[in-house]
Amino acid sequence: MTASVDVKASPERLYGRQRGHPLRPRQQRLLDQTLPRMRFPEAAITDPATAFGHQPAQIWLEVGFGGGEHSLAQNEANPDVGYIACEVFENGLCSLLSRVVPEGGEEIAPVPEMLRIWDEDARILLRGLPDASIDRLFLMFPDPWPKSRHAKRRFVHPETVKMAARILRPGATWRVASDDPTYQAWVEEVMGAQDLFETAPPATVRPEGWPPTRYEAKAFAAGRRPLYWTFTRR
Repeated sequence: MTASVDVKASPERLYGRQRGHPLRPRQQRLLDQTLPRMRFPEAAITDPATAFGHQPAQIWLEVGFGGGEHSLAQNEANPDVGYIACEVFENGLCSLLSRVVPEGGEEIAPVPEMLRIWDEDARILLRGLPDASIDRLFLMFPDPWPKSRHAKRRFVHPETVKMAARILRPGATWRVASDDPTYQAWVEEVMGAQDLFETAPPATVRPEGWPPTRYEAKAFAAGRRPLYWTFTRR
């Protein structure tokens, strides 16, 4: 029998800023013209393979892609994988989109056929995806919500673990990285109290095949030590 984690239920709302500084004209064009061409359609939730330019060998999902460096690197390195990148923060969306199309090409420049963006709450997507439809899940440097009363807002949450386990195929992996000591301890607590994933001690050096991100660079600059977990679906 697994232990339990004393935490409130995950709220039915999305926390965090969706917009930072006012958008520049280029950013607005990216959201208005490029994002619709890359958006993962709601109609594809029940059959995610249909969202991509060709039949994917696997489907990978990243929750909260930040500046998009990790998503783009994985897409470029794995051209036969259908990649769903989730983010609600508009400046993060613009950061990824600005790397995809040149200025002036927001409406017509080609976009990656195997990379799709989900710009709503990732939990909506997780709830709708079919059982065992995802081959790899990524959570790279999530918002730590460091205060104890905000623990229910963390993506690593007993309820979310169950959702992640449902959509992941047996043997699929869930990669988690964090530089925040509170979140690191929280991941150990939550994942130590479940029996849906095989667990192992985290790596202290970024493993091969894990592209770097700006948040990792900020952690190193601030003297924080990231940890890197790989959980395997039983």
